Amino acid sequence: MKDNDLPFVGLHAHSTFSLNDGFGYPQEHQEYAYGNGMNALALTDHGTCAGLSYAILNAKKMREEGKEFKAILGVEAYFIPDVVEWREIYEEIKQDKKSARALKKRESTTVAETDGSSREGSTATLPRYAHLILFAQSQIGLNNIYSIVSESHDEKHFYRRPRVDFNLLRKYNEGVICATACLGGIVGRELYSGRDAGLNEEEIYQNALVKLKTFADIYGDRFYGELQWNSVPEQHIVNKMVIRASEEIGISIISTADSHYPTQDAWRDREMYKRLGWLSRGTPSWMTDDDMKMPESVDAIGYELYPKNGEQMWESYKKYSVECGVEYDDDLVRDSISLTHWIAHEQVEDFEVDTTVQLPDFVVPEGQTADNALTSMSIEGLKSKGLTSQEYIDRLKYELDVIHTQGFSKYFLTMKAIADKANEVMATGPARGSASGSLLAYVLNITQVDPVRFGLPFERFMTRDMKGMPDIDFDVSEPALLKEKLAEEWGEFSVVPISNWNTLQLKSLVKDIGKFMKIPWSEVNEVTGKMLIEATPTAKKANGIKAGIYVPTFNEVMEYSPTLKAFLSKYPEVATHVTALNGNIRALAKHAGGVLVADDLNKHMPLIKSKGTWQTPWCEGMNVRHLEPLGFIKFDILGLSTLTMIQQAIVHILKRHHDVENPTIEDIKTYYDKNLHPDSINFDDQTVWDNVFHNVNSAPGIFQFMEDGMRGFCEQAKPNNLTELSAVTSLFRPGPLMMKTDQAFVEAKNAPHLVSYTHPVLKEVLSKTYGLIVFQEDIANIAHKVGKDISLTEGNKLRKMLTKYGTASGTKELQVIKDKFMTGASEKGMSVKVSNRVWDDMTAFAAYGFNLCHATAYSIISYQCAWLYNYFPSEWVASFLDKEPEKRKEKAIMLAKKSGFEIRKLDVNTSGRVWEISEDGKTLIQPLTSIKGLGESAIEQITKNRPFEKIEDFIFNEGITYSKLNKKALDVLTRSGALNGLVDERFSGLKHFWSAVAVDRPRKEKNLLENIEKYRPEGDFDPEQMIQYSVDLTGVFPMSDVMSDAVRESLDSRLIPPLGEYDRDLGVAWGIVRKIIPRKTKTGKDYWIVEAIDDTGTMSKIKCWGVDSRVDVLYVNKPYLMKLESHPIWGFSTRSVRHNFRLLG
Repeated sequence: MKDNDLPFVGLHAHSTFSLNDGFGYPQEHQEYAYGNGMNALALTDHGTCAGLSYAILNAKKMREEGKEFKAILGVEAYFIPDVVEWREIYEEIKQDKKSARALKKRESTTVAETDGSSREGSTATLPRYAHLILFAQSQIGLNNIYSIVSESHDEKHFYRRPRVDFNLLRKYNEGVICATACLGGIVGRELYSGRDAGLNEEEIYQNALVKLKTFADIYGDRFYGELQWNSVPEQHIVNKMVIRASEEIGISIISTADSHYPTQDAWRDREMYKRLGWLSRGTPSWMTDDDMKMPESVDAIGYELYPKNGEQMWESYKKYSVECGVEYDDDLVRDSISLTHWIAHEQVEDFEVDTTVQLPDFVVPEGQTADNALTSMSIEGLKSKGLTSQEYIDRLKYELDVIHTQGFSKYFLTMKAIADKANEVMATGPARGSASGSLLAYVLNITQVDPVRFGLPFERFMTRDMKGMPDIDFDVSEPALLKEKLAEEWGEFSVVPISNWNTLQLKSLVKDIGKFMKIPWSEVNEVTGKMLIEATPTAKKANGIKAGIYVPTFNEVMEYSPTLKAFLSKYPEVATHVTALNGNIRALAKHAGGVLVADDLNKHMPLIKSKGTWQTPWCEGMNVRHLEPLGFIKFDILGLSTLTMIQQAIVHILKRHHDVENPTIEDIKTYYDKNLHPDSINFDDQTVWDNVFHNVNSAPGIFQFMEDGMRGFCEQAKPNNLTELSAVTSLFRPGPLMMKTDQAFVEAKNAPHLVSYTHPVLKEVLSKTYGLIVFQEDIANIAHKVGKDISLTEGNKLRKMLTKYGTASGTKELQVIKDKFMTGASEKGMSVKVSNRVWDDMTAFAAYGFNLCHATAYSIISYQCAWLYNYFPSEWVASFLDKEPEKRKEKAIMLAKKSGFEIRKLDVNTSGRVWEISEDGKTLIQPLTSIKGLGESAIEQITKNRPFEKIEDFIFNEGITYSKLNKKALDVLTRSGALNGLVDERFSGLKHFWSAVAVDRPRKEKNLLENIEKYRPEGDFDPEQMIQYSVDLTGVFPMSDVMSDAVRESLDSRLIPPLGEYDRDLGVAWGIVRKIIPRKTKTGKDYWIVEAIDDTGTMSKIKCWGVDSRVDVLYVNKPYLMKLESHPIWGFSTRSVRHNFRLLG
């Protein structure tokens, strides 16, 4: 830390959370400020306080490192004097057509923050906002700033920006310090708007003075005039007005650095960051080509915006005042610089930010404590499930003791309240993650998995010495609906979704910077297309990964992609900016499922609104954990589409087999509880194991068994119980595959009599997985049963240590546990050699073992799917087709066909909103909702007014509103084939019908007759067009249009099977090429992945090695005879396209 003669603290600073204006994360600003001689810094990002979590936590870390540093917490708000008056002007403008057009144009224009000023052009029709600095003097002040920010985002205050006015500032003024901000601040805004209005400087000053007096009245000695130092002439006019006002109304003056980037040399990267932001949001209307050019030097910009120290502030004052020819009182300026230090350390209190855990009081019944309520509810739940044995009672007592000791009772009450509401309105999952090891969660109906019955340890979920809160992931069919219901019941400020911040990534940076620098698009596209493909094999090898999906890191792609390295060598400026900008904030997003649940969250954090929904400004996720350290507990409410499939299948079952015409959620829950709940379903039903999991390639939509590799492994392993199914799902992952544990499992299962155990204890733990360590819990169990006095809690600690640190031989704690393990092994008669081998096995598999609790819970869902498919195949497949996304729809339909179902073509007279089932259960009727581009309102018009006997009934129907069933709807209905039943002998083909009815849509019957004659020569679409229309619009591949009967009969006569019935001994099959995906090997050689289908409904992937694009040609949508090699897990491959593919027909 530097010594400075002139004390100074920056009280106005912006980070990357001032989107596309500030640059660098708050911690970078703080660390540089400390190294530059400052022991405090105020973070005042625009409008949201989104960066404060970084500032709070990093300042704490700095103090722990012995760096005395103070984080001052604030915001640069958007100020207007009176929001009610502003709204009245806004409504008046909207009523005037000319002004409304100008307003609409303005609303479609980017607002760009430009170093303290915000520009939308000088002819804005609405009064403009001004910047205003607010920062907290105390915890009360911080809470007041949170309230200001939250209210500024409500409908009353928000218009393109969250706005504050005098009323809001007065309401929450206690403990808040205020300053006039920059050139876009209170005085600067008066200068610009006054000039636009033709006022002279004296008139402008008097207008500004009126507002400054009001601020002084609100804040008293906590209001400061702000001076800044740069080469902008208007800045010095503002400075002089601020100084004059200080003399007239007695406000004190401070100088600020208004820092926008974290180091003195980062100005160029910040300039690029700004321009990329402008490009991504649309170039502002006022911006010229010169504005977009990168400045040659920092002097060309006219200011330096880094965290300066006192001496650097003085140098800036001297430099720019001389440069602009403006004289100031040196003593006044020196005092304005040093006053910031007094404010930071005397006026701003030394307070620790309140991190009290925020959980709702409303989940605790009146008159009870959280501990008592949880105990009574869990005992009642245990009784209601009939679990009265001593084993269950002791387990529940143990769990309650751990939970009470840790102070987690209110967390579980909150989770129970969420689960109760979910169970009222939708399908919920059996469990997810380690929470399935909790008996308390089970008896409270948070989960559906009895951990005692399934042998799941509580210690994997919670221990007495755990740090942090529990984490229960909760699967539901409709997470958005549940959050909406919770907010309705508990209040919008009590249930708040968590934000995520999207960041700039390597690929987008290369593209965006390349575009900005006008590098030929072909060059940029080649780099972004190749770099991941090139880097992945080398990165996997460097990390010891031999199988599975791996996404290389930023540094790995930079190092291992030769194409990228050559590109960056050619354009070194791109390399510099890419490295600096990577990870900076791009845009606000939303966490997949995380919400906060607590009382009045708007009083404890600055809530922000995005697209009409309240969100937190701070994040909690894989790379950022900011909520829990600040006292906010994340609840994960996650969507699982399989639950929707199960729910819809039950609807079909109730309709077809139980005469329930319109099943309610209560009907669905009753059926589920009786037949599918883990407490009710028969996991020993061998027909399910034989028919589905031993033949899973023919079973569509089975959860976790949708991919070819997993299906192949499952058919090899042939699981016969839930433990084996859990093992299958746990072993088909990169680590176990690399270690070939999957094949060891298959071999051991096929010959269990050959499995040997070095000690009876190991047989006790590992017999269910045939002697193999498969689950993380196995490590804890082995340590507990073999070691001397190693508890399950300590065994779980060992698992964590080995998982995180590998051998971690240097850690004392690990050595203590190892010594206890060796002692226990010796006492149990295990030799040193064997005990060392067992320890090494645990160490080797620690990083790859899977969570048994999670594997069991998710295997239960897989079994539920299999049970439904086994006993109600048509109902299951119909629900599966309904929920598969468009990109997988074609494959899904193929799988349905492979399962033996006919697919009835679309028809406006019979197709509905969901996949329906024919009376005999053998045909599935495609819904109108499966047509891309056909809206819900059009479908409603069709279903309300059918049947239609001829096209006139359809397009001239008095009951149909044709603004809803419009030209676009007629287009997709025709090309998808849904109107084929209305094409009569008057039409020469479907293209004729399409032109006469959809393209040139007739308004009267007379026009239709004219169109029929006019377009008669058009005839039909060509076959290739019809194939593509069918696939693009409906997901159905018209097999009969591609494979002629003659070709198929010829293949059958030669006993040549389709790909779906491939015979390894024959080695030849036929299929239709649907897609060709070019790839490169790790050595840079070309290969293809060819996707092919056949009439069994199978979608196969074929790896074609050694491709030469000059001579190897395949045609999409054409049938081929193929000579292939096949691997039971990895599928089809061939070494030569030109020798092993033959076009049929």
